[in-house]
Amino acid sequence: MSELILVRHGQATPFEADTDRLSPLGETQAHAVGQALSTLGVRPTHVLHGPMVRQRRTAELAVQEDWPAPQVDPRLAEYDGDGLVRILAPLLAARDPAFATLGAAFTAQTHGSARNRAFQKYLEALADGWQAGTLTHPDVEPWAAFRARVRAALGDVLRLPPGSTVVAFTSGGVIGLSVALALDAPDRSALALNWRVRNGSLTRLTFGGGRISLDTFNETPHLPGDLGSWR
Repeated sequence: MSELILVRHGQATPFEADTDRLSPLGETQAHAVGQALSTLGVRPTHVLHGPMVRQRRTAELAVQEDWPAPQVDPRLAEYDGDGLVRILAPLLAARDPAFATLGAAFTAQTHGSARNRAFQKYLEALADGWQAGTLTHPDVEPWAAFRARVRAALGDVLRLPPGSTVVAFTSGGVIGLSVALALDAPDRSALALNWRVRNGSLTRLTFGGGRISLDTFNETPHLPGDLGSWR
């Protein structure tokens, strides 16, 4: 049998002008991921990461000396969260007063846990429309395309030789969808899982013979106390 370990990138900077970089906490989390996997005796045969800066940088900081060089797989990129907020959100707000109210509530919060809670409600409503296909724009990758590319990447992993160990550095949406696909769960489960994936967490799957099984989801014992974060 073979193993796939999906690693969510370290904490990024979602509320800043440049959202695609690691925060200082995110860099610490990335180091902790590599140290934890090394301590557990993980010796990857393949190391993959998505094309985004936060995914690549997490891989760079986590990779150990005896690991193979990381390879980029563009299919491991996160869904276009910036596009959802920048392009799709105004479209939805213009036709849905309830969503516009959620947007105003988020804008009114400037920092702290209250802002995160307001943003989560706003983002979930926005992502529901995007996933359902009722909220689209030519400049934003649709859910169906996102699903297809993640499924293709997962399919290529399943075809690796027996005994492979793959560590893939990616994002919450990719991890949630991968788990949903492995469980043959409805698409809505992918977003529900996505909201629970913590920064720097490990999700483990066993595969072989064209089959894949979930072993663990969202492991974070290597990120105790103030090293943990959701966003």
